[in-house]
Amino acid sequence: MRSIKYESNISQKKVLLRLDLNVPLDNGKITDTTRIDKILPTINFLLEKDAKIIILSHVGRPKGKIINALSLKPVCEDLESKLNKNIKLITKNIKEIKPIDLFTDQAEKIIMLENLRFYEEEEKNDNDFAKHLASLADIYINDAFSCSHRAHASIFEITKFIPSYAGLQLNLEIDALTKVTQEIKRPITCIIGGSKISSKINIIKNLIPKFDNIIIVGGMANNILKYKGYEIGKSIQENNCDHIIKEIFSLSKKEGCKISYPDDVTIGKSLHGSPEIKELNNVSKDEIILDIGPKTIKIITQLIEESNTILWNGPAGYFENPNFSKGSMEIAKTIIEKNKNNKIYSVAGGGDTVALLNNAGATTSFNFVSTAGGAFLEYLEGKELPGIKALN
Repeated sequence: MRSIKYESNISQKKVLLRLDLNVPLDNGKITDTTRIDKILPTINFLLEKDAKIIILSHVGRPKGKIINALSLKPVCEDLESKLNKNIKLITKNIKEIKPIDLFTDQAEKIIMLENLRFYEEEEKNDNDFAKHLASLADIYINDAFSCSHRAHASIFEITKFIPSYAGLQLNLEIDALTKVTQEIKRPITCIIGGSKISSKINIIKNLIPKFDNIIIVGGMANNILKYKGYEIGKSIQENNCDHIIKEIFSLSKKEGCKISYPDDVTIGKSLHGSPEIKELNNVSKDEIILDIGPKTIKIITQLIEESNTILWNGPAGYFENPNFSKGSMEIAKTIIEKNKNNKIYSVAGGGDTVALLNNAGATTSFNFVSTAGGAFLEYLEGKELPGIKALN
């Protein structure tokens, strides 16, 4: 996989830069700029190399229709203010744009094309659409790891028609995930949450032979508690999971990986209720498990203390209510303390985990925080991502 970092001759070349600027919008206002902030180093690098940048991205799921509320205009304006550069948003139909239409002013350095998903050909990985995009520039850079699990025209097919490179952010993402899955510094611990154990089973199975500890928290842990015969009340759970859980415990025993799950819990009568700590055999039918308890926190923080590498995907509880965020916050705090002393290599990823770390102002206190959701998880499953395969 060629990295743009080592390409010296890009001065005055037109660069198609595929980014993931799919930020959350509320009435045209961006509510979280993390994805924009992360790609600033790549854009600055290209500006320093005197390249002409054509930004490609999408927002939301317009499904091939033009939806004004999903325009890239707010993203363009945010980028302009952060880079202190003029960026022209070209709203003309992409299929009608010709190279001669771009950079008509010699002083222009960055332009942005409108939302790629306004065109159904993008998600269909259409050959002609990809060929047309490629015709607009000299080289292509994929710096959208979080979209690289999609075989879309601007991610996969485009690389057949133009010299293609990995961007700085994509390289960082791959390096970080390689360190926790292949270049392992043991002991290594994975903290994994989320509501559905079935959606994470392949990740867990892929990681068990490589990891020393896998700690299951959040809604997924309720399925294990139920499997072990405990009452979980009105807690979130998934049906028909016993065979999955049996498989996890059987494989972990065979591979010598320790599986941990809550020893005690924090419950509420509702999502907005007050917290109460309960032993596992003391949960009532009308209660909801919404966080781990102090004994579990102590066990998890001890495992983190004993680890050299940590991967975290999924909060420990319903952190949106501060009453049930203690488990997640204590996990974050312990990792951050170890990081300060360079005693751990830490990677966190997934939408909820990133939101939690943003709330805590802790995203810069980890070695790497991935904004990728599906791509992050599929990489951990051991799948070959189409966007990475295309660059290889």
